[in-house]
Amino acid sequence: MQKVKGSVLKSRLDFVEEHFGEDEVQQVMASLSAEDQEALRKMLPSSWLSFEIGKRLDDAIVQVCGKGDPQFFEQLGVASADKNLTTLHSTFLTPGDPEAFLRKAPQIYELYYQTGRRAWEKTGESEGYLTTYDAETFSAADCLTVVGWYKRALAMCGATTVEVEEEECRALGGAVCRYRVRWE
Repeated sequence: MQKVKGSVLKSRLDFVEEHFGEDEVQQVMASLSAEDQEALRKMLPSSWLSFEIGKRLDDAIVQVCGKGDPQFFEQLGVASADKNLTTLHSTFLTPGDPEAFLRKAPQIYELYYQTGRRAWEKTGESEGYLTTYDAETFSAADCLTVVGWYKRALAMCGATTVEVEEEECRALGGAVCRYRVRWE
């Protein structure tokens, strides 16, 4: 069963609190089962939780805070990068060299997900593809957080005019999740 790090889910709840307030966090939590609420209250950033709990949390957040708009998840990805890449995983940042950061995609992926892998393939001076292979579970919402996370992370490395576009998605019938990445 695919699992996800507690730090990923914690950053989502922190985003809700920082942008919408504690009342919205309580509404999000109240919309979840008692079992999910307990797991989320007990989680540590280093804990592994089921991807399904994360998916249910994502669904609750988009309903309560995002008014049903799935693009809201890109904002969550940005917030997650801000939270994790300025603290726990700041050593992955490579100021002035966005491509060096992207080469670390396999190691970064392993920190956040228990199964599957992510690869970087350079196709030009400032562009290439990130591809996620063999993840046991997947969701369109999680893919949107990946888009936001990498946009923000690359900007933190000094990239400008960052574009991350998912061109293939397993949640939408694709064989892999593939993101075209470009920057200046």
